[in-house]
Amino acid sequence: MMAAMSIAATATCCSSSFPANPSQHIATYSRAPGLPLPRPAWRRSLLAASPPASRLRLLPRTSLSASPAAAHDYEFTDTNGEVELRLDIGKLGIESSRDVFVDVDDMSLLIRAKSDGTLRTLMNVGTLFDRVKSSETIWFIDEDQLVVNLKKVEQELKWPDIDESWKSLTAGITQLLTGISVHIVGDSTDINEAVAKEIAEGIGYLPVCTSELLESATQKSVDTWAASEGADSVAEAECVVLESLSSHVRTVVATLGGKQGAASRFDKWQYLHSGFTVWLSVSDAGDEASAKEEARRSVSTGSVAYAKADVVVKLGGWDPEYTRAVAQGCLVALKQLTLADKKLAGKKSLYIRLGCRGDWPNIEPPGWDPQSDAPPTNI
Repeated sequence: MMAAMSIAATATCCSSSFPANPSQHIATYSRAPGLPLPRPAWRRSLLAASPPASRLRLLPRTSLSASPAAAHDYEFTDTNGEVELRLDIGKLGIESSRDVFVDVDDMSLLIRAKSDGTLRTLMNVGTLFDRVKSSETIWFIDEDQLVVNLKKVEQELKWPDIDESWKSLTAGITQLLTGISVHIVGDSTDINEAVAKEIAEGIGYLPVCTSELLESATQKSVDTWAASEGADSVAEAECVVLESLSSHVRTVVATLGGKQGAASRFDKWQYLHSGFTVWLSVSDAGDEASAKEEARRSVSTGSVAYAKADVVVKLGGWDPEYTRAVAQGCLVALKQLTLADKKLAGKKSLYIRLGCRGDWPNIEPPGWDPQSDAPPTNI
């Protein structure tokens, strides 16, 4: 069983908290340039084992909201750079606007009203879907409804709902990912696969496990293969599968964990860079600040290949019961990452179109040869 969870997210200009059950911390960051990888030669059966690109959409399961939006029914709309809430208050006996109290900051909202001498909470959103301009909040009573108008900071971002819940994140993240796949990496194959499948089901992407593709192609388990032929052989084969998957869209790929996984090798990231990569890392940190510092050190020192990932999700342990909470934390980190760098998805797309040549993040012009000694002329 895992302890109470918190998330620390750090990017160019975004941070948020995410209260939930398991112990978890997140940090987003920029990576060092990737190393070019020669195109490996391997059996055609491995390439054939990769599934075709899919636009399959799956219905998300019941939401586990991190911050319940309200105990009462409300109407929500998002139009023209602002969002509007309408709460029915006709049965509460509110006599005037002086009995209503709206407290809002950039990322939270609390609405209370005095009724029959009692101060009641009508809505308490601990984490809004995104930032608002709190000083420009407008609210008024329209017949039997309380209307609250909030100005969005990111005006082009469409809000599915008022809060940053699982339901809202799975509905809203796809506009930021723009079809680019997501890769889950880390030391545990089981954790990678559980979280990847949960994310894929939520956002309507196709779940892909490289372990299943490898075992289907070779008719033996990955562990048996590693024991008989060595971890290097397995990592090389997984890299071939990742190469095939790199041209696909709308997939969530769970990679192999440990030394037999391609993601654990510094020279095997050529095709992983084609997607948004999330590193799931089990941590001994006791609090959010310590986990954030641990993530920062991992990235700055580059001591492990996983440090090449786009975001880090720190886990204070693992229990399958909290898979959705971890998946939700991954989506929070990806949302912050893509909002902090709105050109990142387009850059990933360009990297894919040019053939994933290993020049990430400093993409070279068309025709660039990874084996060339020519000086870089990034586009």
